[in-house]
Amino acid sequence: MGRIWQALAARRGWRALVTAFGLGMLAVLALPPLHIIPALFLAIPGLLAMIGGAASWTAAFWLGFAWGFGFFTGGLYWITSAILTDVARFWWLVPIAVPALALPLGLFMALPSAIAWGARPGWPRVLVFTGGFVGFELLRGTILTGFPWNLMGTVWAFDALPIQMAAVLGVHGLSLITLLVAATPMLDRRAFLGGMAAIAFCGAFGFARLWAPEPEPQPVGLLIVQGNIAQEVKWREDSRVPILRRYVEATREAALAALRELPPGHRLAVIWPETAVPFLLPNDPEARRLVAGALPQNALLLTGTVRGDFTPEGYARDLFNSLAVIGPDTQVLATTDKMNLVPFGEFMPFRGLLPIRLVQSSRDFTAAAERRLVAAGWLPPLVGLICYEVIFTGRIMPAQRPAWIVNVTNDAWFGITAGPWQHLAAARFRAVEEGLPLVRAAQTGVSAVFDARGRLVTRGPLGESAVIRAPLPAPRGETLYSRLGLAGSWGLAILIFTLGCFLSARNQR
Repeated sequence: MGRIWQALAARRGWRALVTAFGLGMLAVLALPPLHIIPALFLAIPGLLAMIGGAASWTAAFWLGFAWGFGFFTGGLYWITSAILTDVARFWWLVPIAVPALALPLGLFMALPSAIAWGARPGWPRVLVFTGGFVGFELLRGTILTGFPWNLMGTVWAFDALPIQMAAVLGVHGLSLITLLVAATPMLDRRAFLGGMAAIAFCGAFGFARLWAPEPEPQPVGLLIVQGNIAQEVKWREDSRVPILRRYVEATREAALAALRELPPGHRLAVIWPETAVPFLLPNDPEARRLVAGALPQNALLLTGTVRGDFTPEGYARDLFNSLAVIGPDTQVLATTDKMNLVPFGEFMPFRGLLPIRLVQSSRDFTAAAERRLVAAGWLPPLVGLICYEVIFTGRIMPAQRPAWIVNVTNDAWFGITAGPWQHLAAARFRAVEEGLPLVRAAQTGVSAVFDARGRLVTRGPLGESAVIRAPLPAPRGETLYSRLGLAGSWGLAILIFTLGCFLSARNQR
């Protein structure tokens, strides 16, 4: 393998940049849904070798930028699918949308690469690079509303066992372990064996956590309705009533059958996805009457919906992307609103200054001021996360701890691509990190239920209509990560970075 690293380190000019771009694309194979993790054993040490061979920190900066550009271009290709839902208006964006997002994201790889160039070769450089990588991964989840998508730790989300360490370290902690282990092939045989031992330890830790018997489910049955509504027809005027009927009819018979099969004393929670029907249900009594007609007694509906705050004159002061709880008597028992809005989708940054408008509405959604605990009727208290709010590790919990997490989303934007699977993998981590079951209702996949250890209870198909039934798993105790949150992740990144700097300075004496 030494010859490979020497050959990569010797590359210069545009050939080096193209190679770094290719290594970044290679790393995408480790992401969901492929999870080809051995690809990282070339992609990560390959970049480190090229950084070590760079003539200056600026050359290392551009190598890291090229690697990041390849990684984010390959990992986010599915964004083009969202543009194709309105190709007549946005055809010109098809060739530039993904590069336009991947270019600034590449900076989050360029900076740790430039910093790592100044460290001594070997473990010092690996530690500085890893600490910097995870530090900038953390910043990526915060700067300009944040976009913590495809974190390196998510490569392990193909099963519950390898991600149990997230209960202690969080997904960023797994990113750190992943990078350290992936870098070992360029060091020596002993380092590589140590990396394999670290993976074995994480596996043994996961096995020990999963060995304990699962407590009895909560006395609630779940019925998730996945309508499979194409995004391009969802908001058309002639589609409004047919979409509502589809959800009502899919729910009515399935809810009655589910209630008959539930144990005595159990009740039914029906869950529809984000903006399931094109009505403002909290503001529309007639639409709620039709919806409630599908709900038997001892059943409640949790549905994603747009909600408006109207003046007495009928003018909407604010519009919210919300989760509402509706009873069989049509009453809205509770609502919670989305905090983390999608730029260019739910609000337009610098509205009025940019020459284009990518959102169809002339109004932006309003973000909720705080995360709220939803307590409605007999439902166990929950936290509602709408769409990609579920990817914000360490930032999803209200002040009071809930008994479960509900994530409603509309992944119809992304078609049959890797996007919905990457979204699902991120959601799975929240169950492990918080020690809470997570129930996910998606417009067209991937709907799923995970227990409080991140084990898959059931999952729906992608790109199909489905009605999914499952018990509501029990919550577990608070995890170490749920107590420490992002402070623990920052502490780990700083510790590894500082250790690398210390070793590098000591070796230079």
